[in-house]
Amino acid sequence: MRKLLFAFVGLLLAGAGARAHAHLDRASPPVGGTVRTAPRSVTLWFSQKLEPSFSSAQVTDAAGARVDQGSRVSGTQIHVSVKALPPGSYRVHWKVLSVDTHKTEGSFSFRVGQ
Repeated sequence: MRKLLFAFVGLLLAGAGARAHAHLDRASPPVGGTVRTAPRSVTLWFSQKLEPSFSSAQVTDAAGARVDQGSRVSGTQIHVSVKALPPGSYRVHWKVLSVDTHKTEGSFSFRVGQ
């Protein structure tokens, strides 16, 4: 019984730690989505506040060339200005440090055009 209690407490603590990281909640353009009109910016929303000095995002085209003009962090959001995007596929790569000092990173793609 005692082992079962310790196992249960361990699972609870492990689950609480997993929620402590800043995870991508949503994005505009949407993750894996297609937009008809090229966006002027890409916005990412995270599950926790971000440390601005250690959080950023980049946007690249299908050839891997950067098409962004820098990113700005505000609270739980990263705003990325982009150049005029012709139809095609684009990849957003982000790296963030949440205010509780956990690092996460990831990427997703979106398409412009039909």
